[in-house]
Amino acid sequence: MSIFASPRFLRHVLLADAASCLATGALQLAFTGSLAQLLNLPPSLLTGSGWFLLAYAATVAFVATREPLHRPIVWLFVVGNVGWAAGCGALLASGWVAPSALGVAWVAAQAVTVVVLAELQWMGLRRAPVAGWA
Repeated sequence: MSIFASPRFLRHVLLADAASCLATGALQLAFTGSLAQLLNLPPSLLTGSGWFLLAYAATVAFVATREPLHRPIVWLFVVGNVGWAAGCGALLASGWVAPSALGVAWVAAQAVTVVVLAELQWMGLRRAPVAGWA
């Protein structure tokens, strides 16, 4: 059986989303000063987005561990991930910040990660039962 055919595929993707947000948010909060210097990103940006990522991680993990999965909520996560990626791109293009090469990589890695997660969530939703519940 392919992982994509697993009835738990979507839940696993949601849990991966939660784990990546938890790790990124925790790093940004635990090492705000060091990361701000290394990445040349404002500490307030790292702190604010770090708290948001922790709250998002808790929400996604909560939804992922409930029966049944509610499709409209998962669609919100897909849209949110695409929005986060767009926000990362806009941040880098805006000139509002002048990140170091590592800062650009940090923001770009987040964008790529959430695009991949959005795609996997979309794939999971496409395979989910049509009745509105996964």
